[in-house]
Amino acid sequence: MFTWEGRIMGQDGTPYAGGLFFLRITIPSDYPLKPPKVKFITKVYHLNINGQSGEICTALLKSHWSPALSIHKLLLSILSLLGCPNPDDPLDTDAAKLYESDRKQYDKTATEWTRKYAM
Repeated sequence: MFTWEGRIMGQDGTPYAGGLFFLRITIPSDYPLKPPKVKFITKVYHLNINGQSGEICTALLKSHWSPALSIHKLLLSILSLLGCPNPDDPLDTDAAKLYESDRKQYDKTATEWTRKYAM
């Protein structure tokens, strides 16, 4: 009852287009006062996501959480993060360096991971 599976589709125009990404959502007992824990089950190449553990680095899951947010809005925010990475707060520093230095190669790697793991 407190562990859910979420799914989001990669948006067109991003390296994640056509991918189906699964997430594990763990609802704490003091939800909605505390944010749920959300991790990608599907491997994803993204500078704000740990490609191995699935951990997501976004302020919404930490300091910017609000009890007014719903799981639906949270998933929409994660979907938005896929298309608009935040290089100022990276979780995968190697991916962040590549994003900053060679965006074309970053997008190519993200597309390859999407094809391999999310399709």
